[in-house]
Parts: sequence; structure tokens; C-alpha cells
Amino acid sequence: MRLARLVRAAKIWRRFFVITDAKSFGMALRQRRKDLGYTQAFLAEFSGFSVSFISDLENGKSTIELGKAIYLANLLGLDCSLTPRSAT
Repeated sequence: MRLARLVRAAKIWRRFFVITDAKSFGMALRQRRKDLGYTQAFLAEFSGFSVSFISDLENGKSTIELGKAIYLANLLGLDCSLTPRSAT
């Protein structure tokens, strides 16, 4: 059952998400965490960050430390990259 959920989550995350602000970044992390079946408490224990930090990040608090946010994204199997917008 867990393997099936992980496979389904991997298929969902093959697409790209455009992150435009702290809120959309937090929403993407929350969705990924839930797809993997992790709780905020589990992620906090694993990462060493507090549950309140993870909650703030997922809720789009704009004063979150960028380094920690990227680290959590990487722990969840997400890569962060910047690409130039296409000229239209």
C-alpha cells in the first residue's frame, strides 16, 4: 500500500510548478509532504526544525529563512531551480 502511494506521488510530481511567492512555495511543500504521507511532526524530527517553522513555511510566512526552506524541499525530494521566463 505504501509503495503504491509513493509511486502515485512520484507521478504527480513529474510536472513543474511555478513558484511566485512564499505562499505558493509553502503550498507545494505541504502537498508533497502529504503525498509522501509525512506529518509535520515527522518532518520536524527528521530535519531538526520545529513544527512551528514547518507550519509557518507551509502557510507562506514570508520571513522564513531561504536556506532552511530549500533544505526542506530537498528532503522532500524536490529540486529548486530558477529559469528565465520565455519571451513571448
